[in-house]
Amino acid sequence: MSQYYSELSDKVSNALAEIETVNAVVAHGELTIEVNKDNLVQICQTLRDNQELAFDTMIDLCGVDYSTYEGSKSCASRYASVYHLLSVKNNHRIRVRTWLDDDFPMVDSVVSVWSGANWFEREAFDLVGILYSGHPDLRRILTDYGFIGHPLRKDFPVVGQVEMRYDANKQRVVYEPVSIEERINIPRIIRDDNRYAERFANLSSNNDPAGNESQGGSA
Repeated sequence: MSQYYSELSDKVSNALAEIETVNAVVAHGELTIEVNKDNLVQICQTLRDNQELAFDTMIDLCGVDYSTYEGSKSCASRYASVYHLLSVKNNHRIRVRTWLDDDFPMVDSVVSVWSGANWFEREAFDLVGILYSGHPDLRRILTDYGFIGHPLRKDFPVVGQVEMRYDANKQRVVYEPVSIEERINIPRIIRDDNRYAERFANLSSNNDPAGNESQGGSA
């Protein structure tokens, strides 16, 4: 961990010490802390109000389904709610992640901390199925009101569950069974890549066990 991240991690840990001991790591060029969902709102308020931190802006909020993640064995549970924060004053960024229950993923809303979380939480509810307790208007925001399921969950079928189209005769949107078959796309294997042909040719020439010179060499 670089000195910058080490100092920021110490500031965060000290500010949150009275609430809980947080696990801090550096991932993808940002400091990430993992917190208990029961303390989320209090932690977010501290991250915002502490002047050494001053994370006054929530850039993004997303729900994540880790069920097919290759490192899922190291994950605390299937679902997580992730918050990306920015301190305009200090030019710091931080990622906050809290793990949720597999059977009933729910966590307190942070709309009272950052009002911009309103639509982000609705999106995470709509696409991943995470419930945000205390949200003022938790309803779908991207899919149709009659949509069934949550399309960013890893067990949601790629082709969907129903098809939707506008019926000119009925003058309304109608739902029908899916008419296309789900298929698994297998990546094409490139066996020969001409980008490396010259390199392999040079290696073969340099490693010639017989010590033969290339054509056109001196006799």
